[in-house]
Amino acid sequence: MNMLCRSSTISFRLSLFLLTTSFISAHTITTSQTLSDNRNDTLVSSNGAFALGFYSPASSRNRYVGIWYNNMKDKTVVWVANRDDPLPDRSGVLKVIEPGRLLLLNNATKATIWSANISRSAQHSPLARLLDSGNLVVVDESDESNIIWQSFDYPTDTFLPGMKLGKNFVSGHEVYVSSANSNDDPATGGFTYRCDPSGYPQTVIKVGDSFRYKSGPWNGVSFSGTPHLVKNALFSFGVVINENEVYYNFQLLKDDVYTRLVLNEFGIGQRLIWSDETRSWKPYLAFPNENCDSYKLCGAYGICSTTWPECSCLDKFMPANPQGWNAGNFSNGCIRKTPLNCEDGGNGFLQYSGVKLPDTEGSSYNTSMSLEECKVSCAGNCSCSAYASLNISNGESGCLLWFGELVNMREISPGQDIYIRMAKSELGSRSRKREIIIVTVSVVTGIVLLSLGLFLFYLVRKNLKHQQQETDNLRDSSETYEEQKIQMFELSTMINATNGFSVSNKLGEGGFGPVFKGLLEGHDIAVKRLSTTSLQGAHEFKNELIYQVKRKMLDWPRRFDIINGIARGLTYLHQDSRLRVIHRDLKASNILLDSDMIPKISDFGLARICGGNETGAKTSRVVGTYGYMSPEYAVDGLFSVKSDVFSFGVLVLEIISGKRNRGFTLVDHRHNLLGHAWMLYKEERSLELADSCLEYSSYLSQVARSIHVGLLCVQEETEERPNMSSVVLMLNNDGVLPQPKHPGFFTGRDVVIRSETWHSSNTAGTSNAMTISQLEAR
Repeated sequence: MNMLCRSSTISFRLSLFLLTTSFISAHTITTSQTLSDNRNDTLVSSNGAFALGFYSPASSRNRYVGIWYNNMKDKTVVWVANRDDPLPDRSGVLKVIEPGRLLLLNNATKATIWSANISRSAQHSPLARLLDSGNLVVVDESDESNIIWQSFDYPTDTFLPGMKLGKNFVSGHEVYVSSANSNDDPATGGFTYRCDPSGYPQTVIKVGDSFRYKSGPWNGVSFSGTPHLVKNALFSFGVVINENEVYYNFQLLKDDVYTRLVLNEFGIGQRLIWSDETRSWKPYLAFPNENCDSYKLCGAYGICSTTWPECSCLDKFMPANPQGWNAGNFSNGCIRKTPLNCEDGGNGFLQYSGVKLPDTEGSSYNTSMSLEECKVSCAGNCSCSAYASLNISNGESGCLLWFGELVNMREISPGQDIYIRMAKSELGSRSRKREIIIVTVSVVTGIVLLSLGLFLFYLVRKNLKHQQQETDNLRDSSETYEEQKIQMFELSTMINATNGFSVSNKLGEGGFGPVFKGLLEGHDIAVKRLSTTSLQGAHEFKNELIYQVKRKMLDWPRRFDIINGIARGLTYLHQDSRLRVIHRDLKASNILLDSDMIPKISDFGLARICGGNETGAKTSRVVGTYGYMSPEYAVDGLFSVKSDVFSFGVLVLEIISGKRNRGFTLVDHRHNLLGHAWMLYKEERSLELADSCLEYSSYLSQVARSIHVGLLCVQEETEERPNMSSVVLMLNNDGVLPQPKHPGFFTGRDVVIRSETWHSSNTAGTSNAMTISQLEAR
């Protein structure tokens, strides 16, 4: 039965594109020939790498003319002619006519569905040819070097080797990539990927007219903000700049390699490489890939990093709006501590290292200047705010100048040096003698501190042997530090904010007590009031955070964004934070949405802080919420970052299905939600898990992928679960996922239960008592 199901599935997948092996004349159409959908005609490039013909996406009956990789199982489409004007049936005909125009006609109605824009004519008979690069060209039959039109000048969502992403200043034509609506709808989406020539070239992603991402300027090696794009054996890449054009391109170095860059429907650029071993596309890089990639996130003279908070002011700068900055609003950026005075040589330059260079829109450059000449040029212009080397491919050469405020910087490794104009009083003076004294003192101090550190390490290690029996002391020892970092509010402030904890402001009931809506400093907040009957103490209550709240119906794109946001938040807690934090009570009610529907992980009352390289611990005091706790934690008291991963997986399946794991029932089986999802997955019916109220037909692959990732997270064996940084990549890339193994607690209520109930003496959770069960399958 399983073999039959798999065979039929493969046949179904292959039939989705409705492609055939009928040919016109291998790779060319003349004016006397047509490419007919009704005849199943197909062109194939001379090397067999690419094919052109009619196809239908997986969930649509619409017909499109497209180019795809010919020798791959999934027939990956790289270009679509009529992406915004599909044919309703198989009546399409593609032809080339004098003086060199491609036409797509509805043969039944004779209406023109799509035509190629041309600016010149063929001198003799034109013909259309599919090249080995995947480029469809219209050429003059007597001079095939005379290209009348080419698909490489009008890409859809895919940037292929040999394309020129940029602008021709002679013709005014710009070549850029635009996203599709979805994997199953090739229509033009809302995002574009371009090489921006305004100032010094950099690649950008735009949503409408707004910038979402800028790579930083080309530095001769890579773009300043993409040091992970490095020289490799598979493809070369670079930027060409001359008086006629500016463009970014890449070329294959091996004939047997396939790579492409795709701008997906979510505005993420993905470099993918074909793997012959797995017969699938593997992600090489993605951008934007983290919050620091967001354009102008930290405002003027702000710099982004992976630590918390993400934004800080450059040295010698301070927040322009301290109150907003402390509240996490960095958009106003930073200002100089000491204003500039350009007269009488009152300024100098301060060097900042290891940075992504700022946005170069409006910048100027000179390829022949030295760095010293660049400094002189900037110093002589009061409007010049900074300078840097233009090219670092062979030492440092050229000059790049900025004017006005500097934005879009981040800490990065390896980064570049930039020299920013500063008041001379901020520069200080460093004599050689002082430098020697500083170095000497530093060395002596280092030796003393190293000796002291080794001695303290011995004492701490000895002391830890006595503390490991009760790991709860770890949080107690860090309480003072945490209280200094978390803003505390007076009770009177909370009373005023909630109108005296008015019943009309009550949002719900939580483990600590009732939750009230309030207004604090112009922001909607949620305040949880400690109940006298709560089994949780004031110690946990101190760690409660206040977040904005807004509730509304969620469609699939919003649900997916929420899943992504939670994943990135956990990645920060587990990996990017200075102190590793294990939440221990991740659940739907602890995810709050702000006014922009951005998820906030809340309720850190049960969280644990791990020091050093620790990723978990063991406790006799199991806390959390039934239905979200991992098996090793609920049964054995073992908690780790992988416990949070399990809870995240439960949350993902709940968000997709609209059902709670705890209390989930179906008449035909007694599995909980995890068991139900696992059963559907094994029967290749995963999409049946999706909430019936969702319209997700345009996002089938994304929904299925999210379910797959959720099942990977809830696997019973701790070591089988991915870490959260891997989860983020899996959710946002198209690579092959590992097969999940059976989830923990997936047998639901179809078990024999021998339980002991732990009450307030050793349990804290969202109910007054929690049952920890030893499960034994029937």
